[in-house]
Amino acid sequence: MLGHLSHTRVLRLAGLFTWALVSLPLIYTQYAPEEGVLQPPASQAAWLFASYLTFGGCYFWLTRGLSAGGHASWHDRAVLLLLTISALAVSYLSATGLGSILMMVAAGVIPWLLNKRVGIVWLILSQLAVFPVYNLILGLPLFEALLQSLLYGGFSMFLFVTSLVARQQTQAREEQRRLNAELRATRLLLAESARVNERTRISRELHDLLGHHLTALSLNLEVAGHITEGQAQEHVRQAHTLAKLLLTDVREAVSQLRESGAIDLAAALRPLTERVPSLAIHLDMDDPLNVEDPERAHVLLRCTQEIITNAVRHAGAGNLWIQVRREDGQVVIRAHDDGIGGELDEILPGNGLRGMRERLAQYGGSLEVSARRGDGFRLRVSLPGATTMMLASGPQGVE
Repeated sequence: MLGHLSHTRVLRLAGLFTWALVSLPLIYTQYAPEEGVLQPPASQAAWLFASYLTFGGCYFWLTRGLSAGGHASWHDRAVLLLLTISALAVSYLSATGLGSILMMVAAGVIPWLLNKRVGIVWLILSQLAVFPVYNLILGLPLFEALLQSLLYGGFSMFLFVTSLVARQQTQAREEQRRLNAELRATRLLLAESARVNERTRISRELHDLLGHHLTALSLNLEVAGHITEGQAQEHVRQAHTLAKLLLTDVREAVSQLRESGAIDLAAALRPLTERVPSLAIHLDMDDPLNVEDPERAHVLLRCTQEIITNAVRHAGAGNLWIQVRREDGQVVIRAHDDGIGGELDEILPGNGLRGMRERLAQYGGSLEVSARRGDGFRLRVSLPGATTMMLASGPQGVE
């Protein structure tokens, strides 16, 4: 069963299990009668357990969907701050080192929310913040109190590094999955392109060789029909008719080969949207989605790939909707996510968006971007001259 659990799932379960175990000594220190020790007032106990439950709720929220991309929204960082404060409150209100144990639990989630340097500083400061509990409240000597804080800090650093390695492995696995998906999509696109090129070559050979020879034969038979008489002339006319029928059949075969020589872009796009972790992709597109030009098909493939990459790495989205349609001789891609969004003037276009604009501009296409804080990110990609007319079955006629 554990073999099917991801790193983030195991981290979440282990942290929640440790958090639950902390409740046992917490309850014991608050309610077990101990001779010569005054019990804390009820209000203090209430604040203590409120802090303990707050820590559990914050941890549960932060581990709901950890991203290997390292993206964390500002409200996730605010929840991390609340989680740290609640762990320290548990130590101060209970006059124990249980807050240090909770901070060890938090050490497992910090690498997923903060960069490495900030995470280490955060971890060290939070563990040193428990030092007054050991020195002033529990009455340990200065050296022993510092040693106790550093000891818990060492354990926390071990968990921090372990979690950091898990995150890097998850990130590497996600990168490998992305590259494999791109490879499958590119391979399908190349196979479609090779099929189109072969059909085009065959149709050209049929036209250049058979078509020209049959045309010459038909002209010679027509001349022969004028200079012959009797039964021979009738046979020449029949041969002339058969030559014209054969020439018509060759022309129809060439036309069908050329019309069916379009690339099915839908088959190439599907592998990009499969098994993307932490992102549900809802793909809606015409099927088949035929594109005549392999170069334009490649541009559309790369634009879709960049849209998915941006949603995973930068948007902090859980869902991405992609719609691909043929509209008035163009292929139009509309995409939007449910991420954090932002004001358009605050968004700095990176290499991905610039690359999309450059690719599209090369073929007369365009890219429109819109965003609003809390309303996700929206893109519209249009590429003219990328569609082909296909004969549809049923009453729809020519599509």
